[in-house]
Amino acid sequence: VKKVHKGAKGIPYAVTHDGRTLRYPDPDVKVNDTVRLDIATGKMLDHVKFEPGNVVMMSSGNNIGRVGVIMHRERHPGSFEIVHVKDAVGHTFSTRLQNVFVIGKGNKPWISLPKGNGIKLSIIEDRNAKMSKGR
Repeated sequence: VKKVHKGAKGIPYAVTHDGRTLRYPDPDVKVNDTVRLDIATGKMLDHVKFEPGNVVMMSSGNNIGRVGVIMHRERHPGSFEIVHVKDAVGHTFSTRLQNVFVIGKGNKPWISLPKGNGIKLSIIEDRNAKMSKGR
């Protein structure tokens, strides 16, 4: 969800990242939350709040494609908000708030994950894996 407002005659609506407008969304839905839609009807089935402990995927930036759990969020008024994420291997990294997309509640993602479950190896780990595969 990119924004939540009230339209004409006080009708609440939410706008998603792909341009869909959802009228009368659940009052608990806030900006940066994720909603599950029924494609056929366009109705909202469920939503996940943007809060620590939920699974996220990086949608842009240097960490694109990485998957992890939100540890905490740093608020910087007038600047970029920073989100700290920990992946399944235990590596911790941080990125801007607009690069993060919530994909599930707790440790259970709502979508199928890419090859390697969104874990990015370091340069040395990647090199060692390629060297051992070549032998």
